[in-house]
Amino acid sequence: MHLTALLDFDAVPRDTDDAVSVLVDITAPEREEDTERPPATLQVVLDRSGSMGGGRLDGAVRALLSLVERLAPSDNFGLVSFNDQARVEVPCGPLEDKARVRRLISGLHASGGTDLSSGLMRGVQEARRAGADRGATLLLISDGHANQGVTDHDLLRQVAADAYSHGVATTTLGYGLGYDEELLGAVADGGAGSALFAEDPDTAGGLIAQEAEYLLAKTAQAVSLRVPSGPLLRAVSVVGEIPSHRLADGSVVVELGDFHSGERRRLLLRLEVCGLSAPGTVAALEVTYADPVTLASRTVSLPVELGVVAQEAADERVPRPEVRAEEVLQRAQTAKRRASEAMRRGDRFGAAGLLEEARTDLADHMPEAPGGATGARAAAPPPEVLAQMEELRRMAGMTRTGDASRVSKSLYASQAGYSRKSGRQRPGAAQDGGQRAGGDGDRAEQDRTGGGARDGASGPGQGSGPEAGGGGPGRGPGRGRRGRLIRGQQTDGGRPTPDGGAPPPQES
Repeated sequence: MHLTALLDFDAVPRDTDDAVSVLVDITAPEREEDTERPPATLQVVLDRSGSMGGGRLDGAVRALLSLVERLAPSDNFGLVSFNDQARVEVPCGPLEDKARVRRLISGLHASGGTDLSSGLMRGVQEARRAGADRGATLLLISDGHANQGVTDHDLLRQVAADAYSHGVATTTLGYGLGYDEELLGAVADGGAGSALFAEDPDTAGGLIAQEAEYLLAKTAQAVSLRVPSGPLLRAVSVVGEIPSHRLADGSVVVELGDFHSGERRRLLLRLEVCGLSAPGTVAALEVTYADPVTLASRTVSLPVELGVVAQEAADERVPRPEVRAEEVLQRAQTAKRRASEAMRRGDRFGAAGLLEEARTDLADHMPEAPGGATGARAAAPPPEVLAQMEELRRMAGMTRTGDASRVSKSLYASQAGYSRKSGRQRPGAAQDGGQRAGGDGDRAEQDRTGGGARDGASGPGQGSGPEAGGGGPGRGPGRGRRGRLIRGQQTDGGRPTPDGGAPPPQES
């Protein structure tokens, strides 16, 4: 498992409370081609209420038949359907008789109401039974609003969260334009999975196939990021829409779910630090995960160190542009969620305004020409910034004249996808190995330290000036200094790999 952290500032003013942002990158181990994968467990919970008629159920059936062919006989597959009540169509277990499973799937018919809670809870029971110690993935597919059984969003979120604590990750697929995106989003958040949206059968089939590919390529499961409390931390928060929770000991935890081979995700933390009189470690990042092959639990730890500078030098600090860009991107996801809520209220004008404001915010943070010189060529903006700006422009137009339900669901799915799976790539896609791009990327890579800055180390990208351990020639203390990249990694099986000669992160 690879873990890096990029600071916006590497030093804070001496003896003064301050805050820094930390862009965290987590990359899962790559699975070697000749490595035999362990059996996977996939439990599908499918809505078969009356609203699923008219081709929707047929489309889901076709996707599930294709999915069964993709799975190996040793994989566990189960199907629970629900309308007014839940029914186990295929008990979760090895796919030893695919012909029988195909017949059972093909025999589904749409009728009745929508007791989603019964289907979810029965599906969780099946997934826990079959997955046992190896865990499972539950895929909940529904096209409507829960109108029977438990309908409270928070209670259903808790059902999924309890399932996740027992090894079952939950992804939801909202089908059509009549489902409750907030409800399915709450279930996905609780289950540390994705909240997907498919308007038509072809899109639904593609998303179901994609989730199956992720499951079969899984190399890390039950991944979580923990930031323990400490005497130098006043507060820790997660920027954006990704859920987090606080433990009794004050630690902040983000549940990240499962990672497929080589998958890379990023999230942004805000650390409020107490006044420092000397350089020191202000926090530790701890990523814990289970190896799907051995079921061993592993933890990678990465210290976050800060230098100190005089107030005058602190006033001249230059924030790392990659970190600032991510802050603006996360604000854009919040704008999408709020715009989705506005569309559900019928406030088209308000939704468009939120999206246009977010787009302007992104444009205002585009890279400037070096030194602000007139006529100088600015650095190219990151591709993800350009993509988000274009999406915000397009969605702002949709809010004015488009179908309100379609726009609301598109906005919700977009922000959920970015927040939960930021940086996710399809299995087999090219990975950049955790390297940072950008105008200062070379210097950042020279500054890798594997587990935070080494004792007494100073160099490009670290704190400068007397308080921070020395400055470069021709530069005042802290002047123009940016944050540094701190990096560590751990490979499959927990064998530490040295990172450019630096010590590996701590492992347990």
